[in-house]
Amino acid sequence: MTRELRSDQWYAGVDRNAYIHRAWMRRGLPADAFSGRPHLAIANTASDLTPCNSHLDEVAGAVRDGVHQAGGIALDLPVMSIGETQVRPTAMLWRNLAAMAAEEMLRANPVDGVVLLGGCDKTIPALLMAAASVDLPAVVVPGGPMLTGTFRGRPLGCGTDVWRLSEEVRAGTLSSAEFTASESAMIRSRGHCNTMGTASTMALVAEALGMVVPGLAGTPAPDSRLLAEANRSGRLAVDLVALDRRPSTLLTRASFHNAIVALAAVGGSTNAVVHLLAIAGRVGVELTLDDFDRIGSDVPLLVDLQPAGRFLMEDLHRAGGLLAVLREVSDLLDPTALTVTGPPLVDLVAEAPRWDPEVVRDRSAPLRPSAGIAVLRGNLAPDGAIIKPAAASPELLRHRGPAVVFESVEDLRARIDDPDLEVDADSVLVLRGCGPRGYPGMPEVANMPLPRKLLERGVRDMVRICDGRMSGTAYGTVVLHVAPEAAAGGPLSLVRTGDPVVLDLPRRELRLDVPAEELRRRQPPPATTDAYARPTRGWERLYVDHVQQADRGADLDFLTGSSGSTVHRESH
Repeated sequence: MTRELRSDQWYAGVDRNAYIHRAWMRRGLPADAFSGRPHLAIANTASDLTPCNSHLDEVAGAVRDGVHQAGGIALDLPVMSIGETQVRPTAMLWRNLAAMAAEEMLRANPVDGVVLLGGCDKTIPALLMAAASVDLPAVVVPGGPMLTGTFRGRPLGCGTDVWRLSEEVRAGTLSSAEFTASESAMIRSRGHCNTMGTASTMALVAEALGMVVPGLAGTPAPDSRLLAEANRSGRLAVDLVALDRRPSTLLTRASFHNAIVALAAVGGSTNAVVHLLAIAGRVGVELTLDDFDRIGSDVPLLVDLQPAGRFLMEDLHRAGGLLAVLREVSDLLDPTALTVTGPPLVDLVAEAPRWDPEVVRDRSAPLRPSAGIAVLRGNLAPDGAIIKPAAASPELLRHRGPAVVFESVEDLRARIDDPDLEVDADSVLVLRGCGPRGYPGMPEVANMPLPRKLLERGVRDMVRICDGRMSGTAYGTVVLHVAPEAAAGGPLSLVRTGDPVVLDLPRRELRLDVPAEELRRRQPPPATTDAYARPTRGWERLYVDHVQQADRGADLDFLTGSSGSTVHRESH
């Protein structure tokens, strides 16, 4: 007996409502479109204003062909698109809005499953959050990284080399003209950043979660194999509906375990932490910051890729991709975690070929033996903060120095290059007011530029602490996601310039070396509180009133948990 499709709730029958639903959709659909054929939404984040996703209409065409070949009906569903490089004040402000809108549209419309097309940093997390909440059969097709560009014979890492070259300009070792000239070579093709930034990381993490056809994540955007696998994903989506294979069967605690292992082994973006916490919250998996440290901190870094290494995403793809990486750490994977194609992930990595041992290292010769995300706690971060040791300077991972405090991004920009700024290489730069509430949206500003006068002396890294985020393409000894943030009453709001700050990675400690009694007497100065965001209307107001802290994934408090696909009222 054929299982009833969800779309039949709209189309089956001879009453007025069914007539209206069918009649308005008879614009090119075949006569049998409403006779037991599954309807698949293609949730597409293509936009000219999201340059990394601008090619996704072509990918959607390949998905559409696959859906039709498998007997389904493919339907475009435009999804709010967020371009990391374009929107202000920060793309993270709208991740939850995009997730909420996608969830509501999937629930409201007569679709039986969905293919999720994302690329730029926030789009895949938003789509996964939506899919987890509505729990319709779903598969992710990542848009893929750009090809490697070169400038004067040297490969350029998108994002990472922007940070590096811009600091050299400020240091006086590179001219502004040379810096500008590199711009034309930085973005060689369509696709997202070619470093292990957040976009690359989230594509690989989505595959580790089991939500991507194994082997697809990391395929370069211009590669014809991306379209072939998009077609395959469209055909698979039809099967997922028939099998009733939903995100809730794939997004288990076991799959999040594997995602954390993958995150560490590839040297992935710190942003993956806040996204994985949010996705887990939507599907009801109890995931905490401590899980990232417990599971991932001793995982070896195996991918020699910027910003932690030398190569770029095109190299990782030719070297064997994520499956080749996970084969080296297969003993660390949870064997019970399934993939969207059916088999457990651990079964698929067993025979994965590794074509370039320089790009994907052997387990016995890692880039770093223990390089996963580390979680720090102490009187500066009672609910935790994180650091990426793979992108940090080893000599700074145990450090004590005086704080130099900046009240806001604007304050930082105004004073960081002041020749009278009292700062030296031992100082600890502290930037606050950049958390989910304070900015709002938790911008990627934690990797603060170093003071010009120190750059001119050859300094290239310092300890930096912030309640915001940093780009996955960035590097440095940066402590970020400090929770609670300053605007939520966190101790970061009490730090004063000159206070001794202690970072001790081996002890997982971040503390202010100030007596507890002194801290209890302190109040945040007006300069701190005056800089917090105070929106009065619209999405920003809703966001500030309901956003959770970084250690909870910075989701909205009323969006955690799965609410299913049932529509409880009908309009006609």
